[in-house]
Amino acid sequence: MQFCDECGSMMRSQGDRMVCSNDDCGATDEQDEELAAQFVSTDEQSGDELIETEEGASFEGKPTREDINCDRCGHNVAWYTIKQTGSADEPPTRFFKCKECGHRWREYS
Repeated sequence: MQFCDECGSMMRSQGDRMVCSNDDCGATDEQDEELAAQFVSTDEQSGDELIETEEGASFEGKPTREDINCDRCGHNVAWYTIKQTGSADEPPTRFFKCKECGHRWREYS
């Protein structure tokens, strides 16, 4: 991995040059051929690959479970997402949002 000498941000490969990933910086550098052989640049994640669990996040369009009961209204269908909130050897946390009243809760496995 190569870092920008100007601002310290991670550099990304662009042809035979390295370009700073900080758009405000814009620094470029020669590509270290030894490092280039070891690493592969990937595209950025699109918004639909991200899991949002904060208060204003939209759950609509995410998978649903029909065997769960909302503590607030008793409805049995909720959207859910799964996120690894602890270390890798711990089970993930499931976040739910009731399709009827919008109540949010989490379950730990």
